Amino acid sequence: MTHPTSQQTFAAITGSEGAVQDIDQAEARNGLRHVMSLSMTKVADGLIDPKLVLAWLLTALGAPAVYAGALVPIREAGALLPQMPLAAWVQGMARRKWAWVIGSAGQGIAAGLIVLAALFLEGTAAGIAICAALAALALCRAACSVSYKDILGKTVAKTRRGAVTGLAGSVASVAVLVFAGLLLSGLAQNRAAIILAIALAAGLWLAAALLFSSLEEAPSEATAARSAGFAVLRDNADLRRFVLVRGLLVSTALAPPYLVILAGQSQGSGLGRLGALVLASALASLISSYVWGRLADRSSRKVLMLAGVSGAASMMAAVGLWFAGLATAFWAMPVVLFVLMIAYHGVRQGRSTYLVDLAPADQRAAFAAVSNTVIGGLLLLAGVIGGGAAMIGPQATLVVFAAMAVAAAAVAKGLPEVE
Repeated sequence: MTHPTSQQTFAAITGSEGAVQDIDQAEARNGLRHVMSLSMTKVADGLIDPKLVLAWLLTALGAPAVYAGALVPIREAGALLPQMPLAAWVQGMARRKWAWVIGSAGQGIAAGLIVLAALFLEGTAAGIAICAALAALALCRAACSVSYKDILGKTVAKTRRGAVTGLAGSVASVAVLVFAGLLLSGLAQNRAAIILAIALAAGLWLAAALLFSSLEEAPSEATAARSAGFAVLRDNADLRRFVLVRGLLVSTALAPPYLVILAGQSQGSGLGRLGALVLASALASLISSYVWGRLADRSSRKVLMLAGVSGAASMMAAVGLWFAGLATAFWAMPVVLFVLMIAYHGVRQGRSTYLVDLAPADQRAAFAAVSNTVIGGLLLLAGVIGGGAAMIGPQATLVVFAAMAVAAAAVAKGLPEVE
């Protein structure tokens, strides 16, 4: 019995069975390492989700509500805003994989600190310690984010990158589905189970760092730190248009809580509703990530357009169900949320693939850093004005978000094809 080679396996994953001879052994081995490492880190992300796991844990530890409210802004802005200075550091490295390795290992250590805080602290002390550890985790996540696109571009061919990241998302979704099921069933709603899940996340990040360290990466020529500044945004009209599209598509990430509000209190406990959000996201990722990845390899521009339109349709469907008096029906918001999360994963896959293919080989880290820094600022601004948006009601807010998504699709139409 013959076993498939790494080239054959990688060709099957990327849909390149007819061109196995064009895939060298190094790319195949690297591609499989990418899939396994990304899968582990994506599972870890699901196990330590600030919206669900850490918020529940802080409540169980008796921390004041202000600390639970700070979790998502710390995680999101902390992972995006530091990327420009980090890009200068990454571009000065000959082998950029070490930036990702350090970032993944750092996330594992930070998750371990959260476990220690949960075991030995209570109340305000636990809140401060966990928020501080999450800030460190977010900084390490920024190092992974700003370096990964450059590493992927160096080690995997252009037409196979989307399949690699898409498959990793789908593989990880299976584990997150199991975790979401445990949360919804009540089997994982005690402190020990949650702490164990975070400890598992820490181990997965450390294992991913160890595996990624074996990546076969050719040395790069160090690039001047100035290339990581806003000059790349000023000098590149296509990058500016892409950042505008991505900024408008932030609406797909901000909309889910408003669907929960429309569903009302009849959906069960707060944790149950958040567990349903994790479940919908994981199911959407499982079903759509790999498909989105393959489509992005053909045209990531069209993926962004399709994701914007489908996201807008789901938001308007939610508003329509509310006007029809069906928003609190047991099936209504879960179905809408599922479609919205499919659109959200399309946005994630399309923007990642487009940016890697758009950027020159020596400026991928700079392009990623500038884009992420701008989006981090927008997310921080969105968090600050979130209270103001709530004043106009969830229905009006969803209409605004839908308009943003449609505008994103229209602007994306003017982007050049880069595949």
